[in-house]
Amino acid sequence: MTTALQQEWLALQGQHERYEALALGVKLAGFATVVLVPDPRVTLPLLALLWLQEAVLKTFQGRLGDRLLAIEPAIKSGEAAAAMQLHSDWAAGRPRSAALLAQYLKSALRPTVALPYPVLMALVVALSA
Repeated sequence: MTTALQQEWLALQGQHERYEALALGVKLAGFATVVLVPDPRVTLPLLALLWLQEAVLKTFQGRLGDRLLAIEPAIKSGEAAAAMQLHSDWAAGRPRSAALLAQYLKSALRPTVALPYPVLMALVVALSA
């Protein structure tokens, strides 16, 4: 029999993987922008926006990952734990605006998020010189 925590884990894991695919799509959009947008005055801001968008996606994914890590021990041990608490748990500790922006910027600076944006930006600048 599947418990509510197991059902939650399955749903969250699927979404966690979906965010990974979405982040890859944003990276591919960055490559497409470099190829398809000839004006560097447009390309560079678009790349910056895509970089920030991926950082936001990865921050959301991290929240799902935090919840997954919170429920896995309960599933493994069979102990009783409240299921379906993703949003209420997050809302209880929701950071204020500045801290939320700091989370997004911290995510943007992680190597797995940052690459390839600085390289693409440097390429755009080099090709436009």
